[in-house]
Amino acid sequence: MADPLLKCDHVTVRIGGKKLVDDVSFELGRGELVALIGPNGAGKTTLLRAILKLIKYDGQIAINGRVGYVPQRLQYDRTLPMTVLEFMALTLQKRPVAFGIPVAVKRRVLELLETVGASKLARAALGGLSGGELQRVMFASALQDDPELLLLDEPAAGVDIEGEATFQDLIVKQVRERGATVVLVSHDLSVVSDITDQVICLNQSLKCIGNSKDLLTAEHIAEVFGTGKAVYGHHHHHH
Repeated sequence: MADPLLKCDHVTVRIGGKKLVDDVSFELGRGELVALIGPNGAGKTTLLRAILKLIKYDGQIAINGRVGYVPQRLQYDRTLPMTVLEFMALTLQKRPVAFGIPVAVKRRVLELLETVGASKLARAALGGLSGGELQRVMFASALQDDPELLLLDEPAAGVDIEGEATFQDLIVKQVRERGATVVLVSHDLSVVSDITDQVICLNQSLKCIGNSKDLLTAEHIAEVFGTGKAVYGHHHHHH
């Protein structure tokens, strides 16, 4: 690949003497929608954390662009009296929100919320959001630096099916409109088969990588996840 956006070269992560990610190499181009799949404990989140330089790893990881990240769960105190606007302003400005939020920051937050169809949540209390609403807010937050690489860790966990479909559309829209590359960690293979172009199958080591349509076959899935898993397409039509 002439100009990969992300290149992992023999990436290995050991924690407490145990290899969680074992000698993984791949590269991704721009504007790709990639699913990272594998069973529980396969090292998917660990690999994302290595790409984000949050943990130590052996090997090389090169990223040619800005990165946005949506973690699996947001750790925060639900009783904090904080609105969505204040929460997002905190990450955008470097001073406490108690001193007020500059007009430009407020405008940017509202712009980001609008991108994900969540403008009406600006004044809502962070602690009172549903799972799907919180996902949107975290997604909006991840877009603040106009990332070229977006890492989403199980973005639809705890989101109802209706919410899941709209969330998928949001993800697809980012790829189409921004030309961003999205890496989506998912357990839900139907989501993966619906919207992604490429699949990376991980179970400590790299099991397979390639086109979603070719790889999401019963045999391949049995190989990665063990038997008894199949893909059922929901068939949301993405136009």
